[in-house]
Amino acid sequence: MGLQFVGARAVSAVSTWGLKNVFHRPAANFPGKIALYVDPHLIANLAPKLEKGSICVVGTNGKTTVTNLLADALELAGNRVVCNRTGANLDSGVATSLLHAGPSDWGVFESDELWLAKILPQLQATYVVLLNLFRDQLDRVGEIDRIQDSIVGALENSPNTVLVYNADDPLCTAIADRAANRSVAFGVNEDLGLPQNSVADAQMCQRCSTMLEYAYRQYGQLGAFSCPTCGFARPALEYAATNVHLGLDGLSFDVSDETISAPYTGAYMVYNLLATAAAADLCGCPLPSLQKAIDVFDPQNGRLQTFDIAGRRVLLNLAKNPTGFNQNLKIVAQDPGDKVVAFFVNDKEGDGRDVSWLWDIDFEELAEDEANLTVFAGGIRANDMQVRLKYAGIDAQVVEDAEDLLAKIKGLPATQSAYLIANYTALPPVHSVLTAQAEAPAAQGAPAGSPAGAESPSSVASAPSAAENRDSLVIAHLFPDLLNLYGDGGNVRILEQRLRWRGVPVEVKRVNHGETIDLAGVDLVMLGGGPDREQRLASAELMGMREQLHDYVEDGGVLLAICGGYQILGREWLLGDEVVKGLGIVDMTTERAAGGSGDRLIDNIVLRSPLAQRPVVGYENHAGRTHLGAGVEPFGTVSSPTGHGNNDADKQDGVRYRNVVGTYLHGPLLAKNPEVADDLLSRALDRLAARTNTPRIELTPLDDTVEQSANDAMAKKLGARS
Repeated sequence: MGLQFVGARAVSAVSTWGLKNVFHRPAANFPGKIALYVDPHLIANLAPKLEKGSICVVGTNGKTTVTNLLADALELAGNRVVCNRTGANLDSGVATSLLHAGPSDWGVFESDELWLAKILPQLQATYVVLLNLFRDQLDRVGEIDRIQDSIVGALENSPNTVLVYNADDPLCTAIADRAANRSVAFGVNEDLGLPQNSVADAQMCQRCSTMLEYAYRQYGQLGAFSCPTCGFARPALEYAATNVHLGLDGLSFDVSDETISAPYTGAYMVYNLLATAAAADLCGCPLPSLQKAIDVFDPQNGRLQTFDIAGRRVLLNLAKNPTGFNQNLKIVAQDPGDKVVAFFVNDKEGDGRDVSWLWDIDFEELAEDEANLTVFAGGIRANDMQVRLKYAGIDAQVVEDAEDLLAKIKGLPATQSAYLIANYTALPPVHSVLTAQAEAPAAQGAPAGSPAGAESPSSVASAPSAAENRDSLVIAHLFPDLLNLYGDGGNVRILEQRLRWRGVPVEVKRVNHGETIDLAGVDLVMLGGGPDREQRLASAELMGMREQLHDYVEDGGVLLAICGGYQILGREWLLGDEVVKGLGIVDMTTERAAGGSGDRLIDNIVLRSPLAQRPVVGYENHAGRTHLGAGVEPFGTVSSPTGHGNNDADKQDGVRYRNVVGTYLHGPLLAKNPEVADDLLSRALDRLAARTNTPRIELTPLDDTVEQSANDAMAKKLGARS
């Protein structure tokens, strides 16, 4: 150890004293951060104080809950435990926890997925508990493949660490498949019969890129999966949950001849508790100690925390990605009565700047019941949430903060439970307000019931009955099962809804992998982008449609192409790190950046486009650099200080060719840009009239106040030039 270690402990002690006594702030990260500057090997030097070993808990959802509950169970079993309980899950948080601890038995540390590569090689943990992997913060952490590579690399640098992993998740199983470490599999060994959401984050085999098959699926990509080609499948489970009961008053399941029960609901909590049970048992902690920990568990950190506010039961929970939100919506859906729901979404660095993932959440589930639902949208991106809810058929009101929300619902009957769902940085201020106004703590767990509903937004036009005998405008969404990485499928929902609000008959044909379609009977095609593995499979099918797509475009067919779907329209495009032949429909090429695929163009962006009088706002996240041929027009010119567009130089984004619009703008593109949506629909109606030899349908005006407010908010935030 030596002078660096002594110096690191000294600066940590001074900074800890200053934070607590001078600035009155928690010392969760900073002491460890500055100590690591002094001694980069600080965690390795402190690890010997953990006499029995350590556990790192990693995964997209559930880390904080599992970490705290496991630490509680070990303590109830008589162990001395060090834990970064506040969720400070970088190396600085782990270092701070170790610096503040005396000699201990176990260290239980939550770790950010990408920071495990820095923490584990020093800590040499006894176990890594891998909970799940879901798409999350693509602008910060990138695609899931990158996270998998990082975790595998971390395990390679800690060869004696045992991987305890969720074998129901093919993405976690693929890590166990690649890593040489001993592994222990856990999972749910029966079909829970749960309704499925529209988006899952793993469709393909990670060995051979064949589409996976499922005997049953629990939620997301979790379930009993198998590959029909190479045999990659869920392995035998060493810790299997059986006899699972998900009731209105809580849950229970059997594992290792013990029954675990908890006053929570939701399949995701079964997985959290099962992971905790597996880790506790491996650490020699009797499962009855875990049950005692569950019975008294009250972290008071906003995760499934219940408050009594003026006699109203208020449930607060964290959700920061599509899977997390969808699981929270199922909790709301269990309440049979009238209720209040509020969504708080920020876009700070800790959340990810890109909120396109909102369009992969099945908010439509909230509009399927007859119960009265009062909905609010808050946070920095409240306007984006309001737009998303509008297209789900839900009229939401924007609130400034949690205090404003509580003031607005005071007049509603106190018998209506309230559900507040917030993403990462939005959670603490909401939690603070609820804590300050709570009269008395209520019982943990979620109120019960069945799906909630809402009326269609009052701001949209109703459908005239004269539409009944018209021919339907046909929208073809090509390969949505493969190409929907950034919520781009939301564009189809927007186009469809804007027609229905006007009483124009519309049919959406979703052409999945392996299916075909005759584009002669189609008026508008949507083509999105996807992860490299999925995009490669989709590109093979698109190349097989090359002549048909070419004829469709030349015949006046309307086509909206986003990111990878945009790139493949050119003569050459970027497939992973490889430049390959494209469809050749548009004179343009896409090449790698000089710095390689890691040199991505990522930021909010505003354009000026001839297709709209208002600014066109969106989000870009792409590695390819696209260059248009001579005489080919861009979709728009960058007018914001942030954003690049097609490449590093010309400050132009996308392409316009005949009735083709290609762009790098996600968000999805049309959510805050209704003028662009209506331009595409107008062109599609021209094609419909010509295709069916019927009079052209005119687009009647819609009330786009909600969309325009979201557009204004982002254009103002980015300081776009007028």
